[in-house]
Amino acid sequence: MFAEVIIDQEAKATDRVFEYSIPTGLNVQEGMRVRLPFGKRIVQGFIIKLKEDANFEKDKIKPIIATIDDFPCIKKEMLELMQFMAKKNHLTLASILRLFITSEMREGKVKPLYKSYYSLAENKEYVLTKTARKQQEIINYLKNRNELVSADELVNFGYSSLKSLLDKGIIIKENIKKYRQPFTISAESKKIVLNFDQKNALKEINGDETYLLHGVTGSGKTEVYMHLIERVLLENKNAIMLVPEISLTPQIMSNFKSRFGNLVALLHSGLSAGERYDEWNRLFDGEARIAIGARSAIFAPLEDLGIIIIDEEHEASYTSESNPRYNTHDIALFRARYNKCPLVLGSATPSIESYEKAKNGEYKLIELPVRVNGKEMPKIQIVDMMNEIRMGNSGIFSSQLLADLTSVINNKKQAMIFLNRRGYSSFMRCRDCGYIAKCEDCDVSLVYHKEDQRLKCHYCGKQFKVLTRCPKCGSESIKKGAVGTQQVVEKLKEYFSDVKILRMDNDTTTTKNSHQKILEEFKNSLPAILVGTQMIAKGHDFENVVLVGIVDADQSLYHSDYRSSERTFQLITQVAGRAGRSEYEGKVVLQTYAPKHYVYKFASNYDYKGFFRKEENIRQTSLFPPFTRIIRILFSSHDENYVRETLKVCYNEIVKLKENFHDAFVYLDAMKSPIKRIQDKFRYQIMMRLKMQYADLIEDEVFKIINKLSKENVYFEINPQNLS
Repeated sequence: MFAEVIIDQEAKATDRVFEYSIPTGLNVQEGMRVRLPFGKRIVQGFIIKLKEDANFEKDKIKPIIATIDDFPCIKKEMLELMQFMAKKNHLTLASILRLFITSEMREGKVKPLYKSYYSLAENKEYVLTKTARKQQEIINYLKNRNELVSADELVNFGYSSLKSLLDKGIIIKENIKKYRQPFTISAESKKIVLNFDQKNALKEINGDETYLLHGVTGSGKTEVYMHLIERVLLENKNAIMLVPEISLTPQIMSNFKSRFGNLVALLHSGLSAGERYDEWNRLFDGEARIAIGARSAIFAPLEDLGIIIIDEEHEASYTSESNPRYNTHDIALFRARYNKCPLVLGSATPSIESYEKAKNGEYKLIELPVRVNGKEMPKIQIVDMMNEIRMGNSGIFSSQLLADLTSVINNKKQAMIFLNRRGYSSFMRCRDCGYIAKCEDCDVSLVYHKEDQRLKCHYCGKQFKVLTRCPKCGSESIKKGAVGTQQVVEKLKEYFSDVKILRMDNDTTTTKNSHQKILEEFKNSLPAILVGTQMIAKGHDFENVVLVGIVDADQSLYHSDYRSSERTFQLITQVAGRAGRSEYEGKVVLQTYAPKHYVYKFASNYDYKGFFRKEENIRQTSLFPPFTRIIRILFSSHDENYVRETLKVCYNEIVKLKENFHDAFVYLDAMKSPIKRIQDKFRYQIMMRLKMQYADLIEDEVFKIINKLSKENVYFEINPQNLS
């Protein structure tokens, strides 16, 4: 017998199938990890196929040394998914296979956890001396318990007494595998009666199609998801439920754990190594049947999937922007088709691409148009900050927002303040010569963090001393840039010194369970204000939140990205939906310097369909996705000359391709990336926009050019979420 093996290395030079012989007596299966000789080294590999004969001379084929696991950790479905992703996303096979198992398992850093338990041996006669009092106490304790007792419970009796009883065979020791739990939930499951629209959604989602569940914030999408999963479990099938942010998992897990108990497993990067290893194994072994998590949970090792759900499907975080690059929607669609199960995409603000597919019948559209509490959506009041300045208010907060916050505090309710910029100030600049403090490894300005008295790079994480004088001209006149969440909290404390004010951003959520702790503290505090970035903008359900303040609504509006208007509309709608989710009426104060922009007109009326029509028309006229396909080839290396030369050679080949397929290209150019350097790597790019009827053909040809001319440090992106 012979095996086709993928070597566990990401280098393009080894990105192919290698053949190995299987020694007599070695039990191997497709999907197993093995140790094998490769050149002068011993390496890991994945068996992807077994066969009777070899394609090469048999006496030159080396044998597999040993198996790493005694089971195939890559299941048949995932081997087929590997082939799909290699073709669709132009990735190396090893980089794909690594997505399917935990890094802890691959690197051998974590082992299963076993705990010792003790019980009395049956029908064992024994005689103890009068001095063996501790041994007799252990026996009495075990008799009274009449069950397996953990070692932790017997520790006070002394190890020597325990060992003596074991040696005499009076008691028996058993090592039982225990799973490390990410956190425990004690919430009770609430029995909720579905409204007409929710019942209709359940009825409609009954085939193996892709469904777009378009429901306003607070319309009860999560309850629909749980009912769908209940139905799937009764059919003895399994489910995957994705959320875009780790910060959403505590609330989602609370709902799901209270309903489904230990059938739920959590997968995301915030878990400890042991927890992630155990949760993966619970899913693999079938002990858990519902995988919940962020993007990577789409690779959960579940078989017989009955449903896949992507909540907040519009979120950019569902696209991987680091290697290996992939779009979660593509993976979900493959797995749904493989398992012949429904794929449900849920959102109050679907992506333009998804809604276009629903409009064209590629997805089946299901709507939840009203909130489950029967209340109107919270009123959005637009405040022109230019008027505030003319009236002498140059502060962070408008007079309207301050008045509404005061009312909230007096009524012992809660408010959320949204600003999608962490830190204290976005930059530090010399007023005299214009010098801006930038990261020495990245082409970005450093953000001032007042709490730490440091300047931090939000791309590579490096930290520097705060400027007290300009290093270029020596001036002490230093100006701080745009406001961040730290400064918002500081100013709020000046106005409301006795009120609980919490902050939730990447700086306050670095420790284990920090998301959960902040949200729990906010939930249990009245009155209270929660300040945060987009972590607080979606999914959270707090009955006492009656006010949402959007401090700088324009921040995402003027990015040089064709999605900037869409993202601004989505953020406003999502964060506005946090208010008024119970019997209390909600309100939103939106601060802007451009109140007449069309985004605010549609957002203030929650008019998604109107916004879609406007945005669709702009995209169609200007030929942007979904009416074209964008391909970006990103070149990145510490050697700028290498990057430039590689880009030049590739670009010249693509120009020749354009000459042969002139009608296919809407746009083609080569340039420095908007952020020219990250982590001391220079970044250049080739950008192209392709007409849809030619997109697949040109994409394949472009990838052949890249594969032929360049080896490493080249990244291929299709419709990238971030063009910087």
